[in-house]
Amino acid sequence: MRGGTSRAVFLREADLPVDAAERTRVILKIFGSPDRRQIDGIAGADPLTSKLAIIGPPPEDEPRATGAHLTYTFGQVEIERPEIDWHSLCGNISAAVGAFAIQEGMVRATEPVTIVRAFNTNLRRMLTIEVPVAAGRVVEVGGYVVPGVPGTGARILIDFADTAGAATGALLPTGNPVDRLDIPGFGEIEASLVDIGNAHVFVRAASLGLAGTESAAEIDRQPQLRALLERIRGVAAHRMGMIPDPSRSAVLSPATPLLGIISAPADYTDDLTGRVVGAGEVDLVSRLMFMQQMHKTYAGTSTVCTGVAARLDGTIVHQYARRANGPTVRIGHPAGMIETETIVGRLENGWQVHRATLGRTARRILEGRAFVPAT
Repeated sequence: MRGGTSRAVFLREADLPVDAAERTRVILKIFGSPDRRQIDGIAGADPLTSKLAIIGPPPEDEPRATGAHLTYTFGQVEIERPEIDWHSLCGNISAAVGAFAIQEGMVRATEPVTIVRAFNTNLRRMLTIEVPVAAGRVVEVGGYVVPGVPGTGARILIDFADTAGAATGALLPTGNPVDRLDIPGFGEIEASLVDIGNAHVFVRAASLGLAGTESAAEIDRQPQLRALLERIRGVAAHRMGMIPDPSRSAVLSPATPLLGIISAPADYTDDLTGRVVGAGEVDLVSRLMFMQQMHKTYAGTSTVCTGVAARLDGTIVHQYARRANGPTVRIGHPAGMIETETIVGRLENGWQVHRATLGRTARRILEGRAFVPAT
């Protein structure tokens, strides 16, 4: 299934081996990993298409899962290493989870919108997914545009409010809107560490000598810069308590935290269409590092986290974001603009997220059997 700008193989938990090592072997064979082309499997040789969704029944002994229709486990399948990263959550694929649940009869279709409550086992938090339905079927055709996805579709809305602090224990893991990180071979850099959807580290483009409007390819062509970004990500992961050794971030936690490079609204060229995105169309500009390379569009959980960070006084994202009266935050990324609906409230000792949404489209592409060698 395609969900937003990503594609995943969906498997039922009951169809997989119970033994963890055998389960990993089967999944890697289905995907064709490890191999940079994934030629012996059905994945697409790109981090955005090497994704996995395991769907199971709702848990019986998890208080936070009360009212869940199903469990959803996300896996980022490594392409060139025989590994699966279970630490993160994919917002794009979460949209497809809602559609899958209705198509498979796990949730009764109710017009015009069916609410699917999916308990994500990676973060142990609930996702609320609003799926359009007509005549008892999931609506896939519509006029909603997702930059980075050809054509249009019907909008599916995912609310990630319950995932605040799930990876690190707090929305602001260190309690600070801005921290100073000491980066080996570079020195100190200011960063904002925020955890909703997935844990993130945000830095100023100017701190890296960037304008912030560079294309993903321009940044990817600079190996020294990419190495620096990974060092920043590793130090941030260590500061948030996610890994014991910041120098091994690419192995210990390759997918999270994601790293956002933030700058003020500005004109730039859409990588996909060549159209100029005007500064007035966005509230801030960001470039995203995902799986040690630049994201060609913008991750779903990053959309949510960036939007929430824009509402938290003092964060780097808040410093650069255009102020708006309504809940919508518009984020400029390499392939256009993505928006999120964000509502946060002040608490005596912090913040509470009331709403943090992502609009996506989803489509079932293929169903069938994958054949796995015995050894």
